[in-house]
Amino acid sequence: MVGIERFPVPGPLLVQTRRFEDARGFFSETYNARAFAEAGISSVFVQDNHSLSREKGTVRGLHFQRPPRAQEKLIRVAKGRILDVAVDIRKGSPTYGKHVAVELTDTDGRQLYVPAGFAHGFCTLAPDTEVIYKVTDFWSPDCEDGVLWNDPALAIAWPDFAGAQLAAKDAALAPLGALDSPFTLGRE
Repeated sequence: MVGIERFPVPGPLLVQTRRFEDARGFFSETYNARAFAEAGISSVFVQDNHSLSREKGTVRGLHFQRPPRAQEKLIRVAKGRILDVAVDIRKGSPTYGKHVAVELTDTDGRQLYVPAGFAHGFCTLAPDTEVIYKVTDFWSPDCEDGVLWNDPALAIAWPDFAGAQLAAKDAALAPLGALDSPFTLGRE
């Protein structure tokens, strides 16, 4: 059984999974296709990714893959804490350029579902943070794209220490105003 929380920006969902704790620690079923479908997420995930960010303030993103290799994502934290962000980049969307931001931790059992048509990224809030996420299409370097993580037009309230570590390719991404988005509302 999973709980779903919706945001003012339609599309992304906050997923709450159950944890069963005892003296040994906890057990959590982080993904169950039947339970997720009953909650409205019937995506078929084909690849799991796992990242380790050593420094607090590491930013990864804001990334997406262009069609025909667009990806939906289901993100959770295995160790540490992140500020997880999804930006609406669907042309014609009344929330184009708006974002959702949520803190995910290794202790809260929460996951963020990010549909196609959104740029995704996160900032680590603790050192040695590990993030695991599922995607609905395989990585395709020819379809990789993104939006500059600290574009002022996005008005994302990143922590002051955000950007302590940043890949050169992420620092070189264009701002939202220069993006010719391949996504259109209703045709993701």
